[in-house]
Amino acid sequence: MERSQTVTQKSSSFSPSSSSSTSGRDDKPREIDRSRSLGPVKLEKSYGKKERDTETVTIEEEDEEGQEEEEVEVVVVVNKEEEASSAPEEPPEAIFDSISKEVDGFLSFLLSIDDGRDQWPEPPAMPEPTIKKFLDFVEEELVKYESGKDGASPPANDELVLFGAIDRVAKLTSALSIFSSDTKYNKAMTRASSILRYAMCFLEDEFHSLLEDSKPKKDPGIARPKTKRRPSIGHLHDAIDRCVPPPSEPDLVEFPSTYPPEIIERLSGIAGAVVSAGYATECCQVFTIARSNAFDVALSNLGYEKLGVDDVQKMPWDSLETKIATWNKVFRQTVEVAFPREHDLCEAVFAGHSAIAYSIFHNFARGVTVLLLGFAEAVAMTKRSAEKLFKVLDMYETLRDMVPRIDALLRTESEPDDSSAAHDLTTEVALVRSRLGEAVVAIFCDLETSIKSDMGKNAVPGGAVHPLTRYVMNYLKYACEYKNTMEQVFRDHKNSENPSSQVEDAAKGGSDDNHNPFAIQLMEAMELLHTNLESKSKLYRDPALCSIFLMNNGRYVMQKIKGSTEIHQLLGDTWSRKRSSELRQYHKNYQRETWSKVLACFKDDGLQARGHVAKPVLKERLKSFNSMFEEIHKAQSSWVVSDEQLQSELRVSVSAVIVPAYRSFLGRFSQYLDPGKKSGKYIKFGPEELENYIDELFSGNPSSMVSRKRT
Repeated sequence: MERSQTVTQKSSSFSPSSSSSTSGRDDKPREIDRSRSLGPVKLEKSYGKKERDTETVTIEEEDEEGQEEEEVEVVVVVNKEEEASSAPEEPPEAIFDSISKEVDGFLSFLLSIDDGRDQWPEPPAMPEPTIKKFLDFVEEELVKYESGKDGASPPANDELVLFGAIDRVAKLTSALSIFSSDTKYNKAMTRASSILRYAMCFLEDEFHSLLEDSKPKKDPGIARPKTKRRPSIGHLHDAIDRCVPPPSEPDLVEFPSTYPPEIIERLSGIAGAVVSAGYATECCQVFTIARSNAFDVALSNLGYEKLGVDDVQKMPWDSLETKIATWNKVFRQTVEVAFPREHDLCEAVFAGHSAIAYSIFHNFARGVTVLLLGFAEAVAMTKRSAEKLFKVLDMYETLRDMVPRIDALLRTESEPDDSSAAHDLTTEVALVRSRLGEAVVAIFCDLETSIKSDMGKNAVPGGAVHPLTRYVMNYLKYACEYKNTMEQVFRDHKNSENPSSQVEDAAKGGSDDNHNPFAIQLMEAMELLHTNLESKSKLYRDPALCSIFLMNNGRYVMQKIKGSTEIHQLLGDTWSRKRSSELRQYHKNYQRETWSKVLACFKDDGLQARGHVAKPVLKERLKSFNSMFEEIHKAQSSWVVSDEQLQSELRVSVSAVIVPAYRSFLGRFSQYLDPGKKSGKYIKFGPEELENYIDELFSGNPSSMVSRKRT
């Protein structure tokens, strides 16, 4: 009598739906493949002895003694089969956990003999069935996960189990290489390596998909549909294919987009598995490109456009001015918002790998900063023009203010201050800032050239404020609103040209106003303007109008200085007192040039002869006064004094001198004129009327007394 007993292999999946068919093995009689047993496969006490893969038990009826032994053996075997068939089926998780422990035991054994490799002339026995079942498990799970089987997200613990299994495959691949010259070891190593590469491609693709999704998903599981992409594991040259913005734009509230906590947790799990498997470079590359793409989209949403040096050089100022304003906003938000978020994201995703997290963040921050610095450097290289000063100053201040923040984010305690990555990047920022500072100095100094070159030969009508005066003073007023920055720029410029000056200033305890390079430059500009205005005043043939012109422009300058605390501080009280004194002198000059001849008409000299008033002389005096006053009124009513206070001061001062003298003269001598209409021929104005006419001076509206009297 012959009997055969067989045992069938059970499914080795995380879920009951995954099973392996072994129908081909069921037809083989009297063979029991122990490696396919339902229960855990247990290794022998020692891996140093070879084992048979299978054991065949043949039962034959011989003598009585042999039959008893056979019956005993059959009972044992039959009892095992009955026990296996009657025992409750173990869950797949328990089976996989058991196999994993056995693999861990074999790994520990191999690692323990790694140092004594020479003591093993032949490779130790390898539990091929166990390793095969383990690799089958992992491969089946990867296929199931990637295909999105069951259409649901995997539980978090299943995902952790998968990551642990992949880590075990990586260790197994490395451990088997110790005896890679052995055929069996080499075959197992090749299979494990192949599965590992497959796992890395899958995880990389999943990592990329998660990174591209900047908003929370209803179903954040690995099994969700995703856009297929060529993996870069082993194909790093294909990374260029990914350098395109993601299809979905991030929310502008987040600059650039970040991720919900559950996505970050999954990213961290994948990153940990990939890095532990030795694929850190590829993982970092995927992360870096995805975050760069997200940042590019954020820049685009903020209106920032990447421009080359030639583009900036050729751009009209109106357009470039808008680009600069956008750049300032983007750079500040990048450093103040994007960098801290990106730093935290790197730390969270690559938790436990601080060196990798720091390297990725540093490379991101450096790449973004260099990109934005390129625009600033291009602006610094554009053609100098006065209107660019304030926008360039804005860029200078942006770089200056952001350097401490960049340094704080990149600085590490383990690196010296003068050799850290933070130092290298802030040095680049400082270099571009210095170039912007040089541009500021050059533009501001060009103002002097503009003042000197303004040598127009046409006088401003009416002695009004010259356009050059308005331009220069408004320019200086706005420039001095950047007082602290301008002082810093000029001081740095001075030190760069003469390093010893920095030592001298330090020895003096700082740089006071007398040694303030910007204050000195400002005073030079003011002196050039003053000289230019005096030259322009000579274009007027009338000395009185020359004085009005200087008064107008001088008063405008003083009003601007009075309205700007910064300019007043830089120029100082001494300079202001000197200019005020000059204004008073211009006023005196005007009165002398205009009204001294008028006042001469009211003198008593020559009016009396032998105790009597000479009527012909009196009449001539009055006629001369009338003629001069009419001429003055006609001319000076068209003159312009736009400053109301100065206009009032001039009128009051003229009235204070002329009206009382005229009233006194009439009081003394009008009685000697013939009464009647003829007296009106010589006395055309009453004192009050004269005062009214004086109040019409400097209005910029020429008027005729004759036409007024007719009306």
